[in-house]
Amino acid sequence: MKKKEVIIIPCSGIGKSLGTVGRMATYKVTDHLRPEETRTVCLALLTVGDAQTAQLVKENPCIAIDGCPAQCSRKNIEASEGKLAYCISVTNVLRENRKLKPQGVIELNAEGEKLAEIIAKTIAEKVDEILAGANRK
Repeated sequence: MKKKEVIIIPCSGIGKSLGTVGRMATYKVTDHLRPEETRTVCLALLTVGDAQTAQLVKENPCIAIDGCPAQCSRKNIEASEGKLAYCISVTNVLRENRKLKPQGVIELNAEGEKLAEIIAKTIAEKVDEILAGANRK
C-alpha cells in the first residue's frame, strides 16, 4: 500500500511578501521539518487542471497556505475536489504577531523568516495530526 503524504500548497503570491512567507514556510516543512511525510505542488498546475497534480490532491490530505483573503490555494484545492485537511492564512498569523513586519519578495528579512518559521511549526504539527488520524482509519 502506498504511504500517505500530506500535500502542502502555498498561494502563488508572486511579488508579495506574504506569498513569499507562505512559500518559505512550505519549504521549511517539506525540506526540513517533515520531509518524509510531505510534499508540495505548484498551485498554477492545479489551477490549469494538470491531471497528475489534480490526482495528488484527490488522493492525499492537503494543507492550503493562503497569503491574502482571496484564498486562492484553498479555493483551488476545493475546486479540484481535493482533500482539504487544513488551511492557514499568513495574514491571520501576522495579525497574531503584529511585531513582525515581513519585507522582501526574493529574500525575506529576519522578521519575515520568523513569521515563516511560526507558520512552518504550526503546519508540521497539523501534518502529525492529519497522519495520526489517517493511521487510525
